[in-house]
Amino acid sequence: MHTELAKKLGIEYPIFAFTHCRDVVAAVTNAGGIGVLGATGFNAEQLEVELNWIDERVGGKPYGVDVIIPTNYEGKGEQDPDKLLAIIKAAIPQGHRDFVQQLCEQHGLPHLATDKPVEERLSMTDATSTPLVDVALTHDNCKLIANALGTPPEHVIKQVQDSGRMIGALCGSAKHARYHVEAGLDFIVAMGGEGGGHCGEVSSIVLWPEVVKIAGDIPVIAAGGVGSGQQLAAALALGCEGTWSGSIWLTVAEAATSDAQKERMFSATSSDTVRSKSFTGKHVRMLKNKWTDAWEAENNPDPLGAPMQGMLTSDATRRMREYPAKSQDLFFSPVGQIVGTMNETIGAREKVMEMVHGYLDSTERLTSLLPDD
Repeated sequence: MHTELAKKLGIEYPIFAFTHCRDVVAAVTNAGGIGVLGATGFNAEQLEVELNWIDERVGGKPYGVDVIIPTNYEGKGEQDPDKLLAIIKAAIPQGHRDFVQQLCEQHGLPHLATDKPVEERLSMTDATSTPLVDVALTHDNCKLIANALGTPPEHVIKQVQDSGRMIGALCGSAKHARYHVEAGLDFIVAMGGEGGGHCGEVSSIVLWPEVVKIAGDIPVIAAGGVGSGQQLAAALALGCEGTWSGSIWLTVAEAATSDAQKERMFSATSSDTVRSKSFTGKHVRMLKNKWTDAWEAENNPDPLGAPMQGMLTSDATRRMREYPAKSQDLFFSPVGQIVGTMNETIGAREKVMEMVHGYLDSTERLTSLLPDD
């Protein structure tokens, strides 16, 4: 599995693990893959703490940081976070606010304690994500930056490449892959619609080779429905340089996922997910529940665009995280269709090695099919 991309990054296995949990980043990186920390939930000061923690535990091994700067969003171009916050708040209709509160009350979701200060914070904008990139680039072990939605702004691409790091972005269609190529990105993550979190509609088996052809010499990392060594082997056979997975790390021993949320994933099948804009304003694959049903129901409001929907639902999301056992009907659980095979908790290192052995078994099987002469 010594792909050119793996050699360039200095990793043993081209297994990219996207996660919001620093413990998983460190564990996968130390196992020979590369952890990629989802930074959108942090401010700059918090991200500094997280990356310092990772630095102390990976012994100089590389890791990555993922941010979200959509190509288009309400208030794009405004770089003052306070002014942008005011623009976004003003764009949220009162009817949508009332609907969210009614939905939470209807299902008995408790309010946060009054002694817990709540900070209104934007995300998924240039103004809020660029400071995260600034922090990441002060850490020598951070070797790549990924943008989860759209081609990164030109100034971010230049900043990262001038620092000697790699910058790439996810895509869910051939059209978006072409935008990434035109922008001169260093890698492209082709994410099929099976994947958890923000995703498109095209299936992985169709999307991966299509993007490989478009990308030319730019390495493509396969994402969407990757959870085994067999799928890793399939991705490399289709011309990709590695795999990018997120869902499978939600239930490893090191993950910060609550027990209640893990149990929901363990009991789910691959048919229990849905693509919905109901939390972020962009299509996210997640476990289907009464929250997603309510936003799809006739006569109820349609989700707003990003980042308004994320701000609208931020208080409810915090309440769900604070009271996971009391929010099972509503909980925001981004996860891909691979959830149907996520039935136990194992360590992150064990998961990496399981993928490696599965890859070896697959390649040996393919080799055995060749004629002896």
